[in-house]
Amino acid sequence: MWHCKPPHGRSGGIHEEVEEGDFFIKFKLRNKQDGFQWFLVSAVYGATQQEFKEVFPTELVHLCSKETLPMLIGCDFNIIRGSHEKKIMLTDKWPFLFNAIIDAFNLRELEVSRRRFTWLNNLEVLTLEKLDRILSCTEWELKFLHTIVQALSREVSNHTPLFLNTGETTGVVNPPMFKSELGWLLREGFFDLVKDTWLSVHEGHAPLERWQAKVRRLRQYLRGWAKNVSGAYKKEKKLLLNKLDTLDKKAENAHLWIKMN
Repeated sequence: MWHCKPPHGRSGGIHEEVEEGDFFIKFKLRNKQDGFQWFLVSAVYGATQQEFKEVFPTELVHLCSKETLPMLIGCDFNIIRGSHEKKIMLTDKWPFLFNAIIDAFNLRELEVSRRRFTWLNNLEVLTLEKLDRILSCTEWELKFLHTIVQALSREVSNHTPLFLNTGETTGVVNPPMFKSELGWLLREGFFDLVKDTWLSVHEGHAPLERWQAKVRRLRQYLRGWAKNVSGAYKKEKKLLLNKLDTLDKKAENAHLWIKMN
């Protein structure tokens, strides 16, 4: 699982082609600013079933061998690269094969800050592995010299999200996006609040104009309501996520037991 902040700001890249494989989605991108073209291979998901274990590396080799443009590949490969990436090491051929592919195509793994492992099994006896990673070719890395990869809080997932930032901006400030939260639906009186706000707006003559006015007013109201009413909830959520993050870091270097109900 990973998030990518596009080069040169949110609107700085244009995707020109999309290709889907059995284990990946590939985008051909072109930077608006300088026309630099490259491939972003996202949603990579290595097979876990034994019958498909060999198919995934084969497709990865085919992907890397046929392209001439710079490439960035990332997500859940479901393969470790060595014993340092798993607390309980299982010996098999896949790490050797995976490393051979990386070396053969001169790929380099971008270093992740704050994490040794990116996946855990959520069982009473924890198993931690590094399954998520981002690989780049030399040409792409030289183009984006200030790229960093950060590990985010995994929240409810058993995978740690990776956030890639090229460190380049256009100077354009994007307005904050309106985001609703599922937790709002559980708050007492929320539906009545939405209904009253919706019915209170009578602007516009055409049906579409009236609908747009209602949506605009509801968005404005909920943004202010959330800031005032949900402040304590957000603080509590942040506190819990920080505790989870702390436990994840401790689990990488110490043996932790999970009490199962």
